[in-house]
Amino acid sequence: MKISTSKTELQAALQKLSKAIPARSTLPILSSVLFDAQETGTVLRTTDLEITIITNLPASIETPGSVAIPHQTLLDITNELPEDARIKLTANQNNKVEMVAEVGSYDVMGKPAEEFPVVPEVDNRKETGISAEALRDMIKKTSFAVSRDELKPALTGVLFRFKKDRLMAVATDGHRLVCYDRSDYKADEYTGDVIVPRKFLNLLSGVLDGKESIQIWMGANHMTASLGSDIYFTRIIDERFPDFESVIPKDNEKELTVDKSMLLSAVRRVSIFSNRSTHQIALRLTKDRIQITTEDPEKSSKAQEKISGDFNGDDLVIGYNASYLKDILSHVESDKVIIKLKTPISAALFYPVSQSENSNLTMLLMPIRLND
Repeated sequence: MKISTSKTELQAALQKLSKAIPARSTLPILSSVLFDAQETGTVLRTTDLEITIITNLPASIETPGSVAIPHQTLLDITNELPEDARIKLTANQNNKVEMVAEVGSYDVMGKPAEEFPVVPEVDNRKETGISAEALRDMIKKTSFAVSRDELKPALTGVLFRFKKDRLMAVATDGHRLVCYDRSDYKADEYTGDVIVPRKFLNLLSGVLDGKESIQIWMGANHMTASLGSDIYFTRIIDERFPDFESVIPKDNEKELTVDKSMLLSAVRRVSIFSNRSTHQIALRLTKDRIQITTEDPEKSSKAQEKISGDFNGDDLVIGYNASYLKDILSHVESDKVIIKLKTPISAALFYPVSQSENSNLTMLLMPIRLND
């Protein structure tokens, strides 16, 4: 293989591909990027066996061929070359790679292309009709509530429920739940449920700018996303997602309406004095008073603040993990938040005071038992 390209093109491609390089792996080949230079063009590929990224590299091809080159070494030297550098990459039959620029030449040992994992086979794939803007919005609204507990694989991704004219995204870690429903969606070929890993969604949210169109296909085991000339594959989570609809209460009659920024700021300040392990705070609600309190006997510290708001219902004292409550409030995009409650041990529902057009956002937070 013998190709030439510019520093800026190679650098951009390598940075993009780094998202599918595993931090640690028992397979050394996975720390490499596969170069495949053919008459039709030069294609680069990385994978961690869960996610695969494929991108085109604008390059002049003198001799076709393919080789796997250590990604980090290649990226490091490319970053240090002058901005206007022109780079020649040559690989011989023994996979020894020479990189030549005006300032010098650099040798590194590559690996045979045959050792690199093949592109995932996607059988019977069906296209969906989701837009890049809608997908990015759904990832932003839900991914914070995804579980990090690998012992519960179904919860380590976001459930996407594709219907004919609606798309729902749901995420939960057992303590909080987000259900985001959009009606500005028309299915193409695919309807059904799929759980998409958080890592892949974070990757997509970093490359979706809302300007480019995105095409998504569902296969039996993989989801494929095409964005410009780049293709992203992910293995989907083949588990059963919990019955989230039965968890969302229908009879929370007590209602608190409060300025979101005011409540969030108070929770942030008061939680500084909460217990470091439980992050426990309490909302003390009456018709005349909304109070946020905490106390940590271990540090002999406590704090309390009063804020204004409207509460309808019998007096209620309910405890929350402050970190979870801050997350929920931070993802409410309206000025005011409506919180529907029932008892000190019942799940609370959080809504923006006004929903965005064609969408419906419901967030649920489980309380924690307060120390007497």
